[in-house]
Amino acid sequence: MKTILIFAFVILFVSHSVAQSSETDSISKSKVSQLEFMVGNWQGTGWMMGRDGAKSKFDQTEKIQFKLDSTMILVEGMGKSGGKIVHNALAIITYNKEEDKFAFRSYMQNGQSGEFPAEMIDGKLHWYPNPNVRYIIWTNENKQWYETGEFKRGEKWSQFFEMTLEKINSGHL
Repeated sequence: MKTILIFAFVILFVSHSVAQSSETDSISKSKVSQLEFMVGNWQGTGWMMGRDGAKSKFDQTEKIQFKLDSTMILVEGMGKSGGKIVHNALAIITYNKEEDKFAFRSYMQNGQSGEFPAEMIDGKLHWYPNPNVRYIIWTNENKQWYETGEFKRGEKWSQFFEMTLEKINSGHL
């Protein structure tokens, strides 16, 4: 009898825990929905300035999807120049309601990864790989993905990166 009671208690506890864990976090979903402008398949071009000041051009694709009932965003980016992969990354953007902020987790094919602060400012996603570098993503007046990268010297921000992408049909990526 004791074994049956323990078994019944375990079943009741496990089923209750599973039921609670399947509920969508409405706060995270609401915050992550601010990034809906990013969702879709994108293709276009960009440039990055090297330390020598020379601009290198590249072709870029981005595949952006809501995941886990829209409580996170999955970002898959691929950049090529002259047929060679120059950028291959995956990122996950979530909202941490305990800390009241976004987190931008990035993973690259060379093994580099990290979690970086991110925030929405005036409808644009800002994320910061370090205190002196920021990337800003938004859709411009032509409904294009527009992204800039800037570094900070003293109090001045200087652009070193720019990317403009068009939303495309998912069959083209």
